[in-house]
Amino acid sequence: MSVQRLGTSDPAPSSTLLHKRDLHSSVSDPVLDSMTFLNEITHRYPGAISFAPGRPYDGFFDTEQVFTWLRGYLDHLAAAGRTPDEVRTAVFQYGATAGQIRPVVADSLLADEGIDVPAESVVITVGAQEAMLLTLRALFGGPDDVLLVPDPCYSGITGAARLLDLTLATVAEADDGFDCAALEAVILREKAASRRPRACYVIPDHSNPSGNTMGMASRLELLELAERHDILLLEDSPYRWVSPGPPLPTLKSLDRSHRVVHIGSYAKTLFPGARVGFVVADQPVTDDRGRTSLLADEITRIKGMVTVNTPSLSQAVVAGALLATGGRLSAHNTRPAARYGAAMRATLHALDANLPPRERAELGVGWNRPDGGFFLTVRVPFRADTASLAHCAEEYGVIWTPMSFFHPGGGGHHALRLSTSFLTDAEIEEGVSRLTRFIRARSDTTRSPEEQHV
Repeated sequence: MSVQRLGTSDPAPSSTLLHKRDLHSSVSDPVLDSMTFLNEITHRYPGAISFAPGRPYDGFFDTEQVFTWLRGYLDHLAAAGRTPDEVRTAVFQYGATAGQIRPVVADSLLADEGIDVPAESVVITVGAQEAMLLTLRALFGGPDDVLLVPDPCYSGITGAARLLDLTLATVAEADDGFDCAALEAVILREKAASRRPRACYVIPDHSNPSGNTMGMASRLELLELAERHDILLLEDSPYRWVSPGPPLPTLKSLDRSHRVVHIGSYAKTLFPGARVGFVVADQPVTDDRGRTSLLADEITRIKGMVTVNTPSLSQAVVAGALLATGGRLSAHNTRPAARYGAAMRATLHALDANLPPRERAELGVGWNRPDGGFFLTVRVPFRADTASLAHCAEEYGVIWTPMSFFHPGGGGHHALRLSTSFLTDAEIEEGVSRLTRFIRARSDTTRSPEEQHV
């Protein structure tokens, strides 16, 4: 009996055809298309030097280390009195929906961050992205609830909001990471329109995409503002321990009234392949009968219907890594933080050398100067869109990310993001040289003949 297969050019039976307008509107979101385009550019020009991916440096990964960390966690369970059968189950079976390494993570947060919360307020998630999605789903209950986000903003949170049909309100980012006066103006505007500003998402330390850091005064002002206007703060800080020098306190460690939901990830500080993150949600929740639970409990209920539980094997490896240093991620990241700091300095030095102050002033080019993290922002006088990116990749052999990808309210058309984390010093030097040649040539085409001869 032969089976006839439909070729790729054969039309499917009419009864199975779907129209895109009948799918959720998020599948037509330009941001999704933009990220797909960036991946296509990277594969189309494999020889180009790419400042696009915000990935950890491969040189810090040792395959054998995974087995050492796993063994460490299994020994930890045995030392705690678990039987061999219980240890086996902890690795091979479905685990608790909220996570089986919550006590280890809570101890780590106390050791490194001064965040003193019970393990029951921690939910272990499949990366920070699931933590965002679950937290938004739990907190946003009605059509009038509004999520406040910085502009520019990490596309992961705006993408999650898009999937959930949430309303966004953008707040212009300041040079020190956040403009609290601008935030308050947006809150008052939304309340005047009979909407409820529910939560505000922030990356206080070396933000993605801009690279900016929120100063101490702004952190304290933001906490006070959240209390005064009865909003929650969704704090996401994946770059703290991969940056040189002691970080400023997290918002959560300064939180005295349960205003901060702290989202964490081990993608940058340990390794992204584990896909382990967490959310600290110690906010009390009271029902109509006066019973009280934690927001973490409600997030856990939703997680049970999304991913059931975070993979036990990944949790075991992450816990083993934390236990190996007494819970201190800072100890794991001494070398990475130094290297990433050096990479950022090398990129800034190369930009300064290739485009000295007088020339960049004439061209209308500039950049910020982060002291850590993975990203920095370059301002240019031309439209830094996907067409410019494709031209730069093909003609100059260098790839970057248009900042317009990160502006949910529109904008960012004259800026680009550079990621410094994944490249060697030699690649940074050559990549910046190619990039500045492109910037110089593209900037010249936007100036009049008289300006070009000034």
